Amino acid sequence: MFDRFHRKIHYLRISVTDRCNLRCRYCMPEEGVKFYSKSEVLSYEEIQQVVEVAAEMGIDKIRLTGGEPLVRKDIVDLVKLIAETPGVNDLGLTTNGLLLDELALPLKKAGLRRVNISLDTLSPEKYLTITRGGDLNKVLSGIKAAQKVGLNPIKINCVVKYNCEETDATEVAKFGKENGLEVRCIKQMDLENGFFGIVHGGTGGDCTQCNRLRLTSNGMVKPCLFSNSEYSIRQYGIREALLLALNAKPEKGECNISSCFHNIGG
Repeated sequence: MFDRFHRKIHYLRISVTDRCNLRCRYCMPEEGVKFYSKSEVLSYEEIQQVVEVAAEMGIDKIRLTGGEPLVRKDIVDLVKLIAETPGVNDLGLTTNGLLLDELALPLKKAGLRRVNISLDTLSPEKYLTITRGGDLNKVLSGIKAAQKVGLNPIKINCVVKYNCEETDATEVAKFGKENGLEVRCIKQMDLENGFFGIVHGGTGGDCTQCNRLRLTSNGMVKPCLFSNSEYSIRQYGIREALLLALNAKPEKGECNISSCFHNIGG
């Protein structure tokens, strides 16, 4: 598939839940958020149907996100369904890593190929503060488990406030180099004000190279993280919703006041 600006769109990011087992300061406000009801969230059967149609239309790369995708019950079953879909050649998952120690092997066996793991600091105290309660040791154990079962390449997503020279970022980069991990430095984004930058060590944020659409956990296909446009697969049907989003992709990201990071899958 090609959009209006002749970019080849072959990548679909799927948010399987808006729930998370962390409350990161740059993702969720301190007062909390309103989550989708169970009836609003797509079933695994619905997600599988979307992937099947998308693959027929030229999507060959899928990434599962959240919230935190590993908190959704029976996530391994969904991975297996997607991995077995004809046309899907690349299946990845973005996680905070807290549950990866116990799930890395089942996910690998189900057909998951690789993972991106969020890691903003190597200080247990800072990690606890940033995530409002997270245990850094669980993340490090999850990274080791992913390495052991061969979920490669393992990419580390490190969010920074200003630049990649910040102390925590340089320590994470050093840790990545020593352990064979690909570290990507991501400057904090602001959906409402349309603030984003190119990911250091990756291609995210470079609008000229954008190749993706997004599916939210309540069934909305979005053309861009920084766009208010969204099209319901339940209202329009899967194929039409995907085409509407494809044709609505902006040349460059603008702003988004209709979604939050926790329910769109950053």
